[in-house]
Amino acid sequence: MLGKGGHAALTLMSLLLLLWQEVVGIEVPQDPKIQQDLKQPPTIIKQSVKDYIVDPRDNTIIIECEAKGNPAPTFSWRKNGKFVNIGKDPRVTMRKRLGTLEIAFRNGGRPEDYEGEYQCFAANDLGVALSNKILFRVSKAPLWPKEELEPVTVIEGSTLVLPCNPPPGLPPPIIFWMDSNMTPIPQDRRVSMGLNGDLYFSNVLAQDGQKDYSCNARFNFTHTIQQKNPFTLKVQTMEPYNQTSYNTSDPYGGRKVAESPPTFLSPSGSESVKMVLRDEQLLLECIAAGLPTPTIKWFKRGGDLPAQKVKFENYNKTLKIVHVSEEDAGEYVCRAINHLGSVRHSIYVEVKAAPYWLDKPTNLVLAPEENGRLVCRANGNPKPDIQWLMNGEPIESAQPSVNREVLGDTILFHKVLMESSAVYQCNASNQHGYLMANAFVSVLDMPPRMLGPKNQLIKVLVNNRTFLNCPFFGSPLPVLRWFKNGQGSGLDGGQYRAYINGTLEIKRARKEDEGIYTCVANSILGKAENQVQLEVKEPTRIIEAPTNQSAVRRSKARFHCKVASDPSLSTKVTWTKDGEPLYLGGRLKKDEESLTISSVSEDDEGMYTCTVKSEIDQDSASARLTVLEDASPIPLRPDRPDPPMDLDLSDAAARSVRLTWIPGNDHRSPVTEFLVQFEEDRWEPGRWQDLSSFPGDLNSVILQLAPYVNYQFRVIAINAVGRSQPSRPSPRYKTTGSPPDAIPRDLRGWGSKKDNMEITWEPLHDLERNGPNLQYNVWWRRKDSGDDWTNVTTFQSKYIVHPTETYVPYEIKIQARNDLGSGPESNVVIGFSGEDKPKEAPTELQISKVGGTSAKIHWKPVDLSSVQGEFKEYRLYYSRESSLVPGLVVSKEKKTTGFYTTVPEPSGILKDLVPYSRYQMFMVVANNRFESPPSNNVIFTTEEDVPDAPRFFRINRRSLDTLYLQWGKPLEPNGILIGYQLIYHRVNGSRLGPQQIQTFLQNETEFTLRLPDRSARYKFNLSALTKVGAGEVYAEESPHFTNEAHIDQVDIATQGWFIGLMCAIALIILILLIVCFIKRSRGGKYPSPGFLTGFTKYLVRDKKDLPLDPVDQKDQDGSFDYQNGSSVRDRNENENSSDEDNKPLQGSQTSLDGNVKESDDSLVDYGEGGDGQFNEDGSFIGQYTVKKDKDETEGNESSEATSPVNAIYSLA
Repeated sequence: MLGKGGHAALTLMSLLLLLWQEVVGIEVPQDPKIQQDLKQPPTIIKQSVKDYIVDPRDNTIIIECEAKGNPAPTFSWRKNGKFVNIGKDPRVTMRKRLGTLEIAFRNGGRPEDYEGEYQCFAANDLGVALSNKILFRVSKAPLWPKEELEPVTVIEGSTLVLPCNPPPGLPPPIIFWMDSNMTPIPQDRRVSMGLNGDLYFSNVLAQDGQKDYSCNARFNFTHTIQQKNPFTLKVQTMEPYNQTSYNTSDPYGGRKVAESPPTFLSPSGSESVKMVLRDEQLLLECIAAGLPTPTIKWFKRGGDLPAQKVKFENYNKTLKIVHVSEEDAGEYVCRAINHLGSVRHSIYVEVKAAPYWLDKPTNLVLAPEENGRLVCRANGNPKPDIQWLMNGEPIESAQPSVNREVLGDTILFHKVLMESSAVYQCNASNQHGYLMANAFVSVLDMPPRMLGPKNQLIKVLVNNRTFLNCPFFGSPLPVLRWFKNGQGSGLDGGQYRAYINGTLEIKRARKEDEGIYTCVANSILGKAENQVQLEVKEPTRIIEAPTNQSAVRRSKARFHCKVASDPSLSTKVTWTKDGEPLYLGGRLKKDEESLTISSVSEDDEGMYTCTVKSEIDQDSASARLTVLEDASPIPLRPDRPDPPMDLDLSDAAARSVRLTWIPGNDHRSPVTEFLVQFEEDRWEPGRWQDLSSFPGDLNSVILQLAPYVNYQFRVIAINAVGRSQPSRPSPRYKTTGSPPDAIPRDLRGWGSKKDNMEITWEPLHDLERNGPNLQYNVWWRRKDSGDDWTNVTTFQSKYIVHPTETYVPYEIKIQARNDLGSGPESNVVIGFSGEDKPKEAPTELQISKVGGTSAKIHWKPVDLSSVQGEFKEYRLYYSRESSLVPGLVVSKEKKTTGFYTTVPEPSGILKDLVPYSRYQMFMVVANNRFESPPSNNVIFTTEEDVPDAPRFFRINRRSLDTLYLQWGKPLEPNGILIGYQLIYHRVNGSRLGPQQIQTFLQNETEFTLRLPDRSARYKFNLSALTKVGAGEVYAEESPHFTNEAHIDQVDIATQGWFIGLMCAIALIILILLIVCFIKRSRGGKYPSPGFLTGFTKYLVRDKKDLPLDPVDQKDQDGSFDYQNGSSVRDRNENENSSDEDNKPLQGSQTSLDGNVKESDDSLVDYGEGGDGQFNEDGSFIGQYTVKKDKDETEGNESSEATSPVNAIYSLA
């Protein structure tokens, strides 16, 4: 707490700073004449680093200190705070006119004797400047202490740490492990070196014992390597180890090794603390033991790991952040995982900071009696102390001055005198380091003087913006005014604008602006003047430009180029071909207005450019010459233009540049547009982007650019045919940086947890950065609290405020900044911290009116302050538990509906219910993330209502004169179903006949309608019925007869008339067969014996009515042999063959499988039977017997009835 005195001091300081009439320090120009006469206190321009480590083997050691000033400064040194008498030590010398020390050791001496803290003092008549305190130390590479290391014995699968303990060096050595063969120890997820140099084994393999392990320390300054005695490792295995059994998929070669869950080897315990300085490198390490080898994962509590800054090394065991900032502080958690479990370790990172500049003091040049101030602002963690020195001594010990006042980090100067010149040092320090800066105050009196050339002649173009320069200097700073032709008052306003640097702008030069302009600089010490003569000229331009031409070979071509210019300016016309100068003479001749090419050849084809130059401007125009082969030129089709050429940059400004190009050949289609594209090499190198489009008659344009971009440009010509190829890129042009212009978009604040608020925004685009090191200043404070703004600077596009109260509003604003300054602040937006579960639930939920499909509900509201978030809605959960229709199964899906209301007695209508059902419901209140506990549970039933439409309704045409109607019960009867109602009309064209109604009981679902004629059509409306009434109608129309959609198919084989017809046909055939055989038996002439034999064998088995064989073999032609499988066709062929073939009546035949076997049914049997006889024509008559070699079996298609043919023969 500040006392009353502290508050008074702060109030007084604020008032003084607000009321102080400060004069900006004078900027001294770098004009040699000014610098020669200017008295200036000393300024340190070169010095050695603060921590200066040297190689002890160097013969000469240099400690640098250089300064400038007028008069030239003298130098002195202090070591450990004591004056160094350089003349007494022969090894120490100081360079002439410089303060640099040289310490030589060629003739003996040790660098260690000169170790200490050095500081350089540079002084002249106007003050003393100081260097930093330079800590001079000699690099050391100590030897490893001698030690004998016992062999390390370890059981396979267990963990192991081999300590390194390197000797302390200056600077610290680089550690690495090798074996005795100088081969680096391979490192992986299992074996790795820690940050302390120790070698860690997460688990030991048997092959680890095949080599030794030696820790090595490399000292870069001395270029030496120190090696520790090697460790010998003996690995004990539970089972014999065979080297050939090792493979990466089974490193233990099938041996049983006890697995173990992860544990941490480094760091120890469950948590640790790590301190790191701002802008330094943060290294966090977690090395785990376990079998299988654990996997390491990292995360940060309360936020995401910054992906752009975080790198993982050493197989994810090391987390690395370069250039640490305050936002990197927090709790980092590493987690080691294998299939047996996991373990965590928390590392709390504290970010401290050595002092860094917020506002570094700069040199101040004042005129006598002027006011000024020096400001020294620095930040750090902890907050640094600010100490002022004057000429190297504490300012408290300096002689008091009424012209100087020290207010903390600011020194105010009031009406300075010549003797007020001095060098001031600001020292900002905390426990982590210090900063020191020199800033001089130089009181200068100098009469006005002109710095530019005398009596200049300036020629400008009419209507152009013109600047007349008149550089000047003086102290105090003179006031400069412009006059024209020595008359009138000063020029400023209207057509003219005078700048404080002495420049006069003429916004649009006209002929009447010609004349002599005089600039006069006045101060209390005198005045100085200079003159500038202005002449306004007409522009030089081409009034008749060359045009594209086609010329036949060996003919003449001529390009016109007529020029108009100011008569007082001399001009020169030059011609180029394809950008190269033309050497005139011979076939090429030039006059004042044209270029003529005689006897044109193919080499003359190209782009010709006419350029006219005066001393102040120029103009150019181009045309293409095309050489044709014959005297009858063929009209050429228009084509895309050639790319523009010779891109040139001029008129460079901070955010603009002029781009000029020469158009290419338009190929008989005028260029309508030029597209300028750019590429930059910082954010998206190699990607060309559109910048601007310009009319096709321009070839010189001003490009508006973004700061801090290294541009190059190209141009594309566009005509009616299409685009040209891009031109060659222009030279690069780098714009200077500036503070950001843009404000980050989409700023909002919201809570991801109940005790935080995430502030997010859309980061600036790359071309909006305007400078290096883009950051964001974010401010927030609780709304309507009157608190001061809290702010943070971050590189990210998100910042988490933690902790916060639950769901409170905050005012938020943001500003982009870079190394060159800060951009505009955004408007204040309102964000909210995180939400929590609502504390109260709605109460007294009840039903007041229930219908078939809706119900009115009421409830008692909650106090909105208990919602602990944005009130979203009252959310009703309801589900259909059952239907009151017996046996109807329903879905019990839980549904929700919301009600947004803040009235004291809320109510709502619950819709889309299913009638005649039992429902259950409860209510919660909801914010954006959570719901409250549920209200009381309410069970209610809905009223009966009309049913849904029948599930289906089909109309089939079973015959030509009937319709068959069929339907299904409704999916939702919505009550007790009592029947169905069918309303139908006959359709006659577009008219409907009289309505007919048919009703059905609830279990009837079909109806047959007889049609008065086959062409009749009907329209049907079917609905189900409950006691409430008829439900939804299912409408259908019967198909027309001429487009019969469906007639049920009838099986013709089951029709009586068809069966009778088939029986009659069978009977007629049987009678015909009987008649034929009777006539045959009486000697009638019939077909040949082969026919009868084949036919008989097909129909007749034997006189005993033998049954058919079980398997009837069918031949390819469809005939059967019921005994042997041979076809009737084969039998006929045998019987009709030559007598030679028929002689052996034993009748062997070939079976289907190619084997020859004894026939079971041959003519030999028939001939030797005794009862058989032949007719004259050789036909066989009478009974016959068949020899059987096997038992009689029943054929698949035979019956046990006697063959009718056999019966006939018996009767005969």
